[in-house]
Amino acid sequence: MAELFPTRGIRVTARSNSSTAGVYKETRTLISDTSLFLGVRPQCPRCRANISLFDCQFCGLQMPVENGIVKALQPGRATHFARSTEDYEHIGAADGRWNQQDDFYLSLPYKDTSGQNKQQWEIRARCFDHLMKHVLTRDFQHDGGRILDLGAGNCWMSYRLALANYRPFAVDLLTDDHEGIGAAEHFQKYLPTMFPRIQAELSCLPFQDGQFDAAIFNGSFHYDEDYVATLREALRCVRNGGMVIISGTPWYSREVSDRKSVAERNSAYLKRSGTASGPIKSLEYLTDERLRTIEDQFGIRWTIHHPPYGLKWPVLNLVARLSNRREPPRFRIYATRKV
Repeated sequence: MAELFPTRGIRVTARSNSSTAGVYKETRTLISDTSLFLGVRPQCPRCRANISLFDCQFCGLQMPVENGIVKALQPGRATHFARSTEDYEHIGAADGRWNQQDDFYLSLPYKDTSGQNKQQWEIRARCFDHLMKHVLTRDFQHDGGRILDLGAGNCWMSYRLALANYRPFAVDLLTDDHEGIGAAEHFQKYLPTMFPRIQAELSCLPFQDGQFDAAIFNGSFHYDEDYVATLREALRCVRNGGMVIISGTPWYSREVSDRKSVAERNSAYLKRSGTASGPIKSLEYLTDERLRTIEDQFGIRWTIHHPPYGLKWPVLNLVARLSNRREPPRFRIYATRKV
């Protein structure tokens, strides 16, 4: 087994070792025997040791590979998130987001063939186009840059990044074949090589330091229950000069607007699907004050991008003001570089 490369940690102490434990190939996968991780070196999400296998020789944590997905959750964490994932899947079914047809997934984000969430996908398409044209650097693309798709959902963005010559790694808690990373099977026959898929917490990623060119939270940052740990992990995993990007998270001009929004959204979900959104406490949204707090906590500075929405948002905002209703959310893109 090749000697492991040393890494530099960000507030995390990692260990490395060139020795390996015994491997049973009928149930476990050697990182050196497969292209599953495309050369990215793993880290144990429990003891934080730098390892060469999907089984940790230090603490004994096993990361099995099931249906092409690396299961990197720590013991007990699946139970912790069970209610949240069940409710999310239930809401997705009620919203009509479940689909088994290739065309539905291949058309995203530019067309919602289900017809259930047309406005949402229009916003996502505009954000994604702006991301590709104005945020991601061309150097990443020409070099086949590694990009973490954090909170990948059904992996539509990883698929689009792969088509654009990037090397995406899709990470999510959900592994089902409707809205989770299991749905990436719909893309497999349209790609020369399937991108890696990993079930993991965004606050505890199974990768050694500094191996990615960018990490993108695509409509997922506001769902995480510990945004400090999550952002710290993203910064740890990107290389010096790499980017951390937040896209698809709602922004409001002031706190009171979103408190109304969250209450209204949960009420709507409750009526439609029988469950309120968000059994796991999460950030929910961003404001300028929250963004400044994050800058101070991490010593970073955000570059803010404004994807064009045409006249629709100004009109909606004017109507909301005249009728004394909450302002509609804006979906901006925030990018920072690791130095």
